[in-house]
Amino acid sequence: MAAKADPKTATLVGDLLNTLTTAATSDERRTAAKDLAGIVKTAGARVGLTQYGILDALKTASEHKKSAGAREGSVLAITAFVEALGHTAEAYLVCQLPLVIELFGDKDKDVRAAAEEAGDALFKLPGRFSVRVLVPLLLSQLTNEKKWQTKVAALKYLGRMSEHSASQVCACLPEILPVVSTCMWDTKPEVQVAAKEAMTQVTGTIDNIDIIPFLPSLIGCIADPDEVPECVFKLAATTFVTEVQAPTLAIMGPLLTRGLSERKPAVLRQTCVIIDNMCKLVENPAEAHQFLPPLLPGIERIIDVQADPELRAVAARAKATLIRVGGGADVATEDPETVAKRKADAHQEVLDTLKKTIKDVGGGEVDAQTLEYVAAHIEAMYDTRIFNTPDWHGATVAFIAPFVGEEKAKALAKPLLAHYQALDKLRQKDAKQEDLEEGEELCNCEFSLAYGGMILLNNTKLRLVRGQRYGLCGPNGVGKSTLMRAIANGQLEGFPPADELKTVFVEHTLQAEDADLSVLDFVLADPKMMEKKDEVVNILKSVGFNEERLAQAVGSLSGGWKMKLELARAMLENADILLLDEPTNHLDVTNVQWLVDYLTNLPNVTSMIVSHDSKFLDNVCTNIIHYENRKLKTYRGNLSKFVEQRPEAKSYYELSAATVKFKFPEPGFLEGIKSKDKAILKMIGVNFTYPGGTKPTLTGISLQCSLNSRVAVIGPNGAGKSTMIKLLTGELVAESGDVWKHPNLRVAYVAQHAFHHVEQHLDKTPNEYIRWRYQYGEDKESLIKAARQLTPEEEAALIKPITIEGEKRLFEEIMGRRKAKRSYEYEVKWMNRPHDDNTWHSRDRLEDWGFEKMVQWFDEKEAAKEGMYARPLTQKGVEQHLNDVGLQPEFATHSRIRGLSGGQKVKVVLGAAMWNNPHMLVLDEPTNYLDRDSLGALAGAIQDFGGGVVIISHNREFTGAICPEVWNVDAGRLSITGAKRDMPIEKIEMKEAETVTDAFGNVSKVKSKRKLTRKELKAKEKRRALKVKNGEPLSESDEDDF
Repeated sequence: MAAKADPKTATLVGDLLNTLTTAATSDERRTAAKDLAGIVKTAGARVGLTQYGILDALKTASEHKKSAGAREGSVLAITAFVEALGHTAEAYLVCQLPLVIELFGDKDKDVRAAAEEAGDALFKLPGRFSVRVLVPLLLSQLTNEKKWQTKVAALKYLGRMSEHSASQVCACLPEILPVVSTCMWDTKPEVQVAAKEAMTQVTGTIDNIDIIPFLPSLIGCIADPDEVPECVFKLAATTFVTEVQAPTLAIMGPLLTRGLSERKPAVLRQTCVIIDNMCKLVENPAEAHQFLPPLLPGIERIIDVQADPELRAVAARAKATLIRVGGGADVATEDPETVAKRKADAHQEVLDTLKKTIKDVGGGEVDAQTLEYVAAHIEAMYDTRIFNTPDWHGATVAFIAPFVGEEKAKALAKPLLAHYQALDKLRQKDAKQEDLEEGEELCNCEFSLAYGGMILLNNTKLRLVRGQRYGLCGPNGVGKSTLMRAIANGQLEGFPPADELKTVFVEHTLQAEDADLSVLDFVLADPKMMEKKDEVVNILKSVGFNEERLAQAVGSLSGGWKMKLELARAMLENADILLLDEPTNHLDVTNVQWLVDYLTNLPNVTSMIVSHDSKFLDNVCTNIIHYENRKLKTYRGNLSKFVEQRPEAKSYYELSAATVKFKFPEPGFLEGIKSKDKAILKMIGVNFTYPGGTKPTLTGISLQCSLNSRVAVIGPNGAGKSTMIKLLTGELVAESGDVWKHPNLRVAYVAQHAFHHVEQHLDKTPNEYIRWRYQYGEDKESLIKAARQLTPEEEAALIKPITIEGEKRLFEEIMGRRKAKRSYEYEVKWMNRPHDDNTWHSRDRLEDWGFEKMVQWFDEKEAAKEGMYARPLTQKGVEQHLNDVGLQPEFATHSRIRGLSGGQKVKVVLGAAMWNNPHMLVLDEPTNYLDRDSLGALAGAIQDFGGGVVIISHNREFTGAICPEVWNVDAGRLSITGAKRDMPIEKIEMKEAETVTDAFGNVSKVKSKRKLTRKELKAKEKRRALKVKNGEPLSESDEDDF
């Protein structure tokens, strides 16, 4: 039964309330407030606050517009109640928070001060599970009609909650963020600042380690819409390794909503891809469907109005995924009333359970306000899966005890906890038991993984056993290196932390700032290594670093030696798990065998290896982890055993079994080259020493290449293979000897460390990169070659007067070129002279004057023009070209280079080098980072290619299949074995394109530049005369001069 109010006490309360609202001074009001609190404490918080109309009277006083004293008294009383009653009055006092915050905007400074005091006191009462009660109260004070001081106060308390109730605030972010986002656009600067600070504090509770680095950008784009496109692209390159829950979706909601309102199709598309991708990582449909209302209209607008069919298709996929994970299409049409009813029904179920449990433990009636407050605590703990007894005691005993007594209140927590634990088990998925391999388990975790706009792994399991060696297999782009990098960075959900399990990632990365360090200093830069210097030296010597190599600068090491250095560092780390990303890249046969022996003799170390060297995997691996339908499946045995179980994966084992196909563009006609065996590129007696070096890197190199060449360049690490290729392509200039190439020759060069081609363009898409690189017809990458840089002597020759027709002239530039017997003549423009004074000179004369590089530049420019004439430099044209080298449009046109895998970046570099239809293709370690499918496709494309190919590679399987000619470089000297591939003698004729397509898709006929023979001239003249005789109209080609 409800307790009755005492008449005498009621009279005393009335007198004190009157004094509280009418007293002349603040001190009198404060005294009255304390006396009133004492009476309520004596009567008990439940009776005192509910039976004497105190709270209603305080509310009336707080709204008294004409009496500042009454308003001050109302909040002074609340402060006094908090201090006197504490947690016993929490259920009654917390709901007074709006009353207090309203008075933060009062005109009277004493009222504002009293309100601030009351707010701070009141906010110390609630525990962490009261957040669900507090959030609606605070958000109600952020509406447009509220004063700006009230808004600032509400935002301050919202942010303060995150300090002691982070997990509960995180759970409420879907309700908090939309309202706070609106405040970031408030007309008052003070509100904007408070909103941004509150947003930073509440989003700081998000525990998704993938999103945390991007929180400043996500918050920034809410305040400044101009930042949305850049933030979308940043997010597209994010690796998601944890389940996406409602708080993560809540902070991303504003960004995605605005991304769907952007005008640029690229941003719209990327936003749809992110929505599609993120939703696949959402496990709880209820969390997904609460974000349907704001996102669906934008997606549907794209489907309805966008002109690009591909963009519409992507948006349709995003919509389908959003609806599917949200529980079905019917959820999208739920109105707010239906959603509110569903939540109310769930809340009523908790209330009913609470009432029944109180009755079961023998308790009496509990007032509705207390039941509501306790029920909110129970909902919060159940939803966030808090099931420890002390928390459940704290959420119930203090509030229920005044009604049923301390003993029965304590008995209440146990059955309530048991009931909700049982419900939790029903909603959790039962884990499937699998056949587990014996041995010490290092890792057994379940996780999801995505990269950019592509989901890689979805709720898959990874189990690693000590001493086993796992080969990670799957096509390019499925996320092999991404998975290992996530493990190394501690981003994989459930993977043991670094202090429990030592994991070392070995990959091809040496930072530029380390380039000048000696090998020994580079390793000893780690303080831990300095403590065991003798062991460091011994390990480095054991992998081949002699005293000379130990003193050598890291930046001057060849690719093979750099990899051995990384492996040596990993050995010194004493790792439990070694993560090896393409460890055999740049290693010769001897060092590959050393690596096999080393790994197979580590009984207590587990290895996870990504490699495209099938023989290496066969010799090392005890298990294969295979990517299958966004899951990881482990097979026992090496690669051969795996292929026996999965024959369709044979492309990992044999190049000939690859199903992917690459297609290279056909090289154009080379003037004067009638046979594919005729030399188009030569080196004669070339010597080279690096600046500062004492020993020549190359000595007496002589070689030649033709369109028929298929050459493998082999030799030990550091022998000079890459240096020789750089001299051949003009990346370096020979110290002595000659490097000759056909004037119109176009050479495509893909360097050993291929990524240096694109490292300055990571925020471009591959499509944009190629269009930037060739936008002026000439390859911009070629402008930085050493062969393009003038020496001081050559610069002096350019300003030296030349005597022409009896007068001295200064060279300005070469303007044109024409055929002259077996060579060319060049039109020279002279400084400060009109074009009429231009003169023609032979190549030999210009070289005698010291203009050799200027002639080479002009030749290369003319050659580039010929190559560019074959196709238009348009988005569609580049997209098709990249598709021909194995890079799908999703990555070629719609993903930034920063977000691509290693194999995909190599394809970008290869496609960019091949854009201008080269006659010679030079590849330095092309097999690095390419998977088995791509290797087979590359081999097929090289065999079908109409130009010459020179390849540096330690992969004998790859080069042996396509390169009959071998250049063996050892100690700086070259020996040539084998012969050119046996091909039928083929006469080369110039074939010209009949049509060309411009950037707008217009097709036009190409006028022939070739000079007609006498026989062709006579036939043409005869056809023209016949048309004139018959009265037929003449075509444009008929009117052309013969």
